Amino acid sequence: MPDRLSPLDASFLAVEGPEAHMHVGWVAYLEPPRRGRRPDAEAIAGHIAARLERAPRWHQMLAPVPFGLHEPEWVDAPGFDPLDHLHPSDAADVGPLVDAVLSRPLDRARPLWEMWIADRIRDGRIAVVGKAHHCMVDGVAALELASVLLDREPGASELPPPAPPPAAAPPGAAARLAGALEDRAREQAALLGVPLRLLRRSGLPAAAHAAAHAAASLARATLPPAPASVLNRPGSADRRLACTTRPLDDLRAIRKRWGVTVNDVVLAACAGALRAFDARASRTPKPLKAMVPVDVRAEGDDPGGNRISFLLVALPCQEPDPVVRLMLVHREMATRELRDEAGDTDALMRALALAPRPLRRAAARVVTSPRMYNLAVSSIPGPRLPVHLAGCRLVAIHPVVPLAGRHALSVGMCTVGRDACFGLYADRATLPDAAALAGDLDAAIDELLAA
Repeated sequence: MPDRLSPLDASFLAVEGPEAHMHVGWVAYLEPPRRGRRPDAEAIAGHIAARLERAPRWHQMLAPVPFGLHEPEWVDAPGFDPLDHLHPSDAADVGPLVDAVLSRPLDRARPLWEMWIADRIRDGRIAVVGKAHHCMVDGVAALELASVLLDREPGASELPPPAPPPAAAPPGAAARLAGALEDRAREQAALLGVPLRLLRRSGLPAAAHAAAHAAASLARATLPPAPASVLNRPGSADRRLACTTRPLDDLRAIRKRWGVTVNDVVLAACAGALRAFDARASRTPKPLKAMVPVDVRAEGDDPGGNRISFLLVALPCQEPDPVVRLMLVHREMATRELRDEAGDTDALMRALALAPRPLRRAAARVVTSPRMYNLAVSSIPGPRLPVHLAGCRLVAIHPVVPLAGRHALSVGMCTVGRDACFGLYADRATLPDAAALAGDLDAAIDELLAA
């Protein structure tokens, strides 16, 4: 069977546009060894290229189906050379490099990833700036690459890569069309059989109850719609990544003091930051709605691709008291998790996967519209123990959460060792002062610590 994009993966292609490049990304900082040879960009690129022999998806590209009758399929890229995607950079300041890299879309005629290696930045560290299309990985799957690239010990010897199988010749247009028609017939048969299987397994009352429960869950998640906000004006493709780092112990101290979760602390800090951001612009702060991705991978699921659901959570930016903001976020998150709304959303998305392709694409655009949410906020667990790339210790990863159309801000947080690394990814045309917003986020955490 063809290795075809799942409907969820394909949705990230469907919602991509000239001002909405759907790549996830990161800027990672490495501390070079204090003794011995400092690796340069070419040596680090060679290390990454050798390790990517163990990551076959990163060798592949998308092949479209003729007439758009089904989703594209993954095929081996002819003549693939990872070094074509690994670019040395002489940048002394990472900021302009990151912004330039993230403001350009990936070329769909090639494997959908790129990395830039700046080995002489001003503070003495080494930076690796990367991006990969969201149809290929989500945040968790992107971090799975760390298990391939990183070593526990700085002097770990190069493990011989497994001999890669010879690249298969991409199937021709006729073969892709035949495979698409066969898959489409199989999916339609499966769709017709869903009601009968559900009735046989559960009976009519249980099936009706399940449908009503799913509808109620969807209504709770989507109503009321997200309010109008400056974060959702038509924008540009020009991007800015503002970064800040906090000791993870700061977030844990707030979590322990108030009996909440670290994710609650991140969301409440975002609400406080956006409140300050509005007040500085003489706008009346008002509640916003955040889309919070939830990893729903089960044991045995493919570590690549996307296995995410989401929660839609109110951010009480209008509330002046930081502790009340935190408690409101905690109560809402706890209620939504108790109802397993992420599971209900995942079930609905799986059911939608059997729907005709035009309906799936329309649904993808609805789900990513500014009426559904104002901004995305994502927390990603990174490596807890010290790890190294080509002998250099990883000290930070600031994540990039993609911006759908008419969305000007996303906030990502990745834990690395004892630090929480934030990436505030902004449309520079709509939010030119993203760096000030990063300062607001720092101040909101301080406010919670001092409460």
